[in-house]
Amino acid sequence: MRAPKISRRTLLGAGAATAAAVAVGVNSMAADAAPATTTSTSKTGKAAPGAGSAKTLVLYDTTNDYGWLGEVYATQTANLASHFGTWTAAPVAKYKSGDLNAYTAVIYLGSTYDEPLPAAFLTDVMATSKPVVWVYDNIWQLAAKDGFTTKYGFASGTFDLAAVTEVAYKGKKLTRSSDNNSGIMNLPISDTAKVSTLATAVRADGTTFPWAVKSGNLTYIGEIPFSYVTHDDRYLVFADLLFDALGGSTTERHRALIRLEDVGPDADPADLKAIADYLAAEKVPFSVAVYPRYRDPKGVKNNGKAEDYTLASKPKVVAALKYMQSKGGTLIMHGYTHQYGAVANPYDGVSANDFEFYTAHVDANDSVIYDGPVTEDSVTWATTRMVSSGAVFLATGLGAPKIFEFPHYAASPADYQAVNTLFGKRYDRGLYFPGVLTGAKYDYARQFGQFFPYTVRDVYGSVVVPENIGNVEPEAFNNHPVRLPADLIASAERNLVVRDGVASCFYHPYLGTDHLKTLVTGVKGLGYTFVSADTMLNG
Repeated sequence: MRAPKISRRTLLGAGAATAAAVAVGVNSMAADAAPATTTSTSKTGKAAPGAGSAKTLVLYDTTNDYGWLGEVYATQTANLASHFGTWTAAPVAKYKSGDLNAYTAVIYLGSTYDEPLPAAFLTDVMATSKPVVWVYDNIWQLAAKDGFTTKYGFASGTFDLAAVTEVAYKGKKLTRSSDNNSGIMNLPISDTAKVSTLATAVRADGTTFPWAVKSGNLTYIGEIPFSYVTHDDRYLVFADLLFDALGGSTTERHRALIRLEDVGPDADPADLKAIADYLAAEKVPFSVAVYPRYRDPKGVKNNGKAEDYTLASKPKVVAALKYMQSKGGTLIMHGYTHQYGAVANPYDGVSANDFEFYTAHVDANDSVIYDGPVTEDSVTWATTRMVSSGAVFLATGLGAPKIFEFPHYAASPADYQAVNTLFGKRYDRGLYFPGVLTGAKYDYARQFGQFFPYTVRDVYGSVVVPENIGNVEPEAFNNHPVRLPADLIASAERNLVVRDGVASCFYHPYLGTDHLKTLVTGVKGLGYTFVSADTMLNG
């Protein structure tokens, strides 16, 4: 059984850096993809490919014991904002009069109840005609300003603590986790002619109240949309509403992607060819996530005898990969060995089962727990593994991959820095940490992941091709449920609420073609058009 996907400058000398460029195919995009830069009070980031000219100011709370959450939510907001242009993230406490004038729009994330908001910020928000997106807490401080209710047609309300497990938006019901016990602001609306309800919270008894509203230039969202997020979550509402504030005139389109996962030297060539034939017949371009070296240091799969070999010793697998390339497949680098050392990390040390760039264990509740970076972790260490991986690709005539995917989507900031320098492009979900925006010491005990419904350039500086609806998994384990094609298709249908969004999934070739046929047919039936990962790099 294989595990599911969990939710700068090189330090090498000039000679080594050149070798790295040859081995993994550095390109012009990587050279222009510097990580976001930090000052003592703010951090800025570049736009994703194809983005517009929007400049977003992201302001976040920092006070009390949970002040770190403000940075967590700002990181996720900045990632999404990069789809529309450049961004600057800063603590709201540092706001000075007129700061928002340099930006297209401002997004304020109210995560701390009664965060002391600067008077200059409240005054500027009341006076500006630029789009303002206000999320959750402290709307009462703005509503206390003279003329607020007259101008916007609503007042500050109270938090509704009823169980809300759905948010209705664009005729679809998006999920909200039953574990989420935080209240949602229920606004009293006094002038329905001025206020548009954009999305609706649905209580367990079927009654509703506004989840997001818009009045004039102000959009208000009644809760933090980044907590307890799933594939089908109301987080998608927030991702789509950013088009109103930042996207200008956006043509609606819906693209799909599929990636064949965990393909190594131990793959069955017949499986690979059968899947390539089916996808080519359906005119579906695809990606293939390849790790070029197979390791089983404990002999778990080989009667106690260790195994260690690369693609170079498996000509039939190499031939199958070349066949996939001829059928529209794009190879991406999925690490080097897709496992770490000779230890269980967290399963058995076997390639494709274990983490490579991060450590983890399975706890007493059968959940995978992330422990932190590997002992050797550094930009140099990660770069060396990527260079070694690229050398195998080149030696076997497969060409240098131009996109990287971290095994199990887990890595440290140093590892992300190495990828940004060598590739500038990833195809995964990112793992982020408090400290990324502030420049403080990274807090590995509070890491968080994020998926994207469209292309972004994240806070590490790399362009990220999205994967957002998961994978087919016929067996439940580690508290992850079974997910069959019908589940992925349902997620793809909910993702249609994002006006320029994608339905991007991955699939293990050893599952055969039956599930794949159901999945592809269902996604196409929703109106999606399958495209290649390279297409997403153009916006």
